[in-house]
Amino acid sequence: MEGAPPPDDHGAMTAIQPSAVLPATLRLGAAHLTVSDLDRSVAFYQDALGLRRHRREDPVAALGTGGEDLLVLHEEPGARPAGRHAGLYHFALLFPSREELARAVQRLAVTRTPISGASDHGVSEAIYLPDPDGNGIELYADRPRDAWPPPAGPDERVGMFTRALDVHDLLATIAGEEPVRHAGDGLRMGHMHLHVGDVAAARAFYADRLGFEVMTTYPGALFLAAGGYHHHLGVNTWRGEGVGPAPAGTVGLREWTVVVDEPTLAALRDRAGLDADGGVADPWGTRVRFVAG
Repeated sequence: MEGAPPPDDHGAMTAIQPSAVLPATLRLGAAHLTVSDLDRSVAFYQDALGLRRHRREDPVAALGTGGEDLLVLHEEPGARPAGRHAGLYHFALLFPSREELARAVQRLAVTRTPISGASDHGVSEAIYLPDPDGNGIELYADRPRDAWPPPAGPDERVGMFTRALDVHDLLATIAGEEPVRHAGDGLRMGHMHLHVGDVAAARAFYADRLGFEVMTTYPGALFLAAGGYHHHLGVNTWRGEGVGPAPAGTVGLREWTVVVDEPTLAALRDRAGLDADGGVADPWGTRVRFVAG
């Protein structure tokens, strides 16, 4: 959500009837990123974020916390920085508690890793930073659902806002602790946030075609989810209305993964035109792949 000024009010949301709704059991899998220097990126994600290297077969390396992959890095030497086009805004790693998020902030401080923002969204607390190639990252922890703000309007399903995060209060949860080198096993991919060229077209693709439910809107942005979550996916036009696909040879998101049950995967193959690998590209070429799990 970071990147736009806090709105004074929320945009109106019109009801939609997707052909099918994605199940509450949905979760996100690994994000695949293009990076320009694999050694540099692996070192960053290990040292600053506390991830572990699961495997490396140049030019690809996979990282996580010892279980499923969270990130798969693909090296393209000479890949250009992202510009004014669609693609990754940030991927968001979800910590299981405020304490674990605080330990992540402590890890950033120890490694002198700069951040670009720190926000309280009501539903969650979040830290924002770029990786060495400028790929956006959010580190966040959810508040309990019964503590989420009420919707601000009759057509919204969840209330969210953007306010300054009280980092001192967050760090107070681990006062006196020594820094921890590695992130804990409970870390997972929480949501994906994308730049798009048109919010209405993104809604038609991700809600009407794929089955995500619209949760709320902001000026120039839309937040979608399954199972009543605040968002598994955000889309925005903050790089400009009408931006096109990312050019070849650019750092950024190659593919993101959604894990669903077998019946849902079969239904998506029929209605959404998934390819043989379970993937489909949005109108700006950003690919999402559905897998059974």
